[in-house]
Amino acid sequence: MGPLDHIRVVELGVWIAGPAAAGLLADWGADVVKIEPPTGDPARQFGHIAGTDLPMNPPFELDNRGKRSIVVDVTTDAGRRIALDLLDGADVFVTNIRMDALERLGLDHATVCARNPRLVYGLLTGYGTQGDERDRAAYDLGAYWSRSGVAGMLTPPGGSPPFQRGGMGDHGAAVNLAAAICAALVARDAPGGTGTGQVVSTSLLRHGMYQIGFDVNMHVRTGVPIAIGRHDTMPNPAMNCYRAADDRWFWLIGLEAERHWPALCRSVDHPEWIDDPRFADPAARRANVREMIAAFDAEFATRTRDEWGAAFDREDMWWAPVNTTDDVLADPQVWAGGGFVEVPDGTGTVTMVNSPCDFLGTPTAVRSMPPELGAHTDEVLAELGLDPAAVARLRADGAVT
Repeated sequence: MGPLDHIRVVELGVWIAGPAAAGLLADWGADVVKIEPPTGDPARQFGHIAGTDLPMNPPFELDNRGKRSIVVDVTTDAGRRIALDLLDGADVFVTNIRMDALERLGLDHATVCARNPRLVYGLLTGYGTQGDERDRAAYDLGAYWSRSGVAGMLTPPGGSPPFQRGGMGDHGAAVNLAAAICAALVARDAPGGTGTGQVVSTSLLRHGMYQIGFDVNMHVRTGVPIAIGRHDTMPNPAMNCYRAADDRWFWLIGLEAERHWPALCRSVDHPEWIDDPRFADPAARRANVREMIAAFDAEFATRTRDEWGAAFDREDMWWAPVNTTDDVLADPQVWAGGGFVEVPDGTGTVTMVNSPCDFLGTPTAVRSMPPELGAHTDEVLAELGLDPAAVARLRADGAVT
């Protein structure tokens, strides 16, 4: 069941980022117990939020498959004791609850790690663990997309900031946290390791800045921001997007201009452009960029994207289609490359997006679809040594559901 099949994880997470990090660990074999409030993780309402009435919740399913759900009201004394008992026997805690709330609940890292020194405490925040705004509310639209500079770097002069897709920053930050957790487990358990856990954290803000680190590091080192690329003024026409005759877009990815320029000219049946004084070297192409790109636009409007793709491949001109999700679902390489996984569901399986990593020596296999709310409450409490009568009393008191 994957490289983490000996690891026990407790998750106290909401929406996407925290649950996605724990979801990766579950995909990689960990036993993940998801603590939910009586109303459930609010992400269970994604279908209603999106205005659909489907008998499924694909965004929630992606981040919560293979877990066990236990309903515990951690605002009660009894519920908090259950959470702490679970953490006492865990290897990893994953949470994206705000730090001030964790402190009020007595589930902050100082309290929890004092009880279980081997615990790796994985904390995912919006803006970091320090500073005046550490507890500012943050979805990825705010901390990742907007404040880190990602949206700004994608906004053309005079244009409007683009909209992000659901969970973009959350899923990237989740990968970061899962990686940090695994590194901390190595530090704990390796020969000569510490033998103790530690707090590891990441933030949506830091993830966004790292994602555009090419730009941000250029700016901080040189004092000058990099200009935002525009189709009609890209200085390297071999590193640009174009529209074909069938209204489908593609990117040319000839980053090494001198290497790819001849192949591009041959692909469009204009080998004479290779030595044309207007385009013969990088300086000439920069000086005549608008004329050059207009000429390519005219050429690419004469054939379909697939026809151009065949021409590019013949000349070893690097390119990629700008796919819609329809295109992705029909792309043979997506399937061959492991982009989807079959998740057990009763007597059959359900096709879902795969997590992004493969382990050839310890192959992973998703255990199950996401649990119903509280489906494993009795099972997990029994593992803590509580008999049915004790569980019944907790239910009567409202500590568990």
